[in-house]
Amino acid sequence: MCRPSATLAVWSSAWLNGAAASDDVLDALQVWGEAHDFVAADAAAAEAFDLPLAFNRAATPVQLLLALRSQGAKSMQLLLPVPGDVRGLGGGGPFTEAALRTGDAAVLPDLGYGVVPEAIAEGLMRWTVYSVPTPGVLEYRPLGEAEHGLTDAIRASAGALQTLDVASERPGVRAELSARLRSATDSPWPAGMPSRALRVLQRSEEIAAILAIAESDDPGGALSSSAALQRAEALRPLNEAVRNARCAAINEAVRVFAEQADRHP
Repeated sequence: MCRPSATLAVWSSAWLNGAAASDDVLDALQVWGEAHDFVAADAAAAEAFDLPLAFNRAATPVQLLLALRSQGAKSMQLLLPVPGDVRGLGGGGPFTEAALRTGDAAVLPDLGYGVVPEAIAEGLMRWTVYSVPTPGVLEYRPLGEAEHGLTDAIRASAGALQTLDVASERPGVRAELSARLRSATDSPWPAGMPSRALRVLQRSEEIAAILAIAESDDPGGALSSSAALQRAEALRPLNEAVRNARCAAINEAVRVFAEQADRHP
């Protein structure tokens, strides 16, 4: 599956640029929970988006969409940060801490705000809007580069695991992989979603499912702590390639929707 922030980034961008209805956005968010509410982490975000501060009565997704439009937003962009890779987060602070905790965030770089989702109860997703005084510079990653990165990482990881002799064969792994892919959250995407972005997303989800199986089988065929560490290191580039591919695909879709609106004022 992709991530909640990916769904919000693409669908809100489509709505802001006239390629989707507000009900479509709400329906897409339902994949991640029956209820979604929005709060502000600080006074500046609360005033800009007319949102309640955290621990007060929350706002609805429709209120956020209207606030985005009133602020002149054109698009959101996806970030999937992890410790050691905080590209796009800007300096430290509450937004950076929250985004690293969940590994999932969207930013409004032109406005200086970020949004972080967090499941706080069964069926309930809370989104918190943060002021980002010094937004990070978002690196544009072409889809072709991200796609090649996936292929290269697969080869490198497979070769490293073979060399280490820790790529254990696990009975029934093909059936397990098929089951994981069938049960993965199937995020709907707006009409007009670039076909290549969809292909890259699908490929990254397949590899993410394989990684999930590999990590659940830790330490795999490794018979010592050092071999287990080497196995984890061999898989690290593949995890990074999946994150890069997801971000590249989502942010390319966002760019396409924004450019479509520019061509049809």
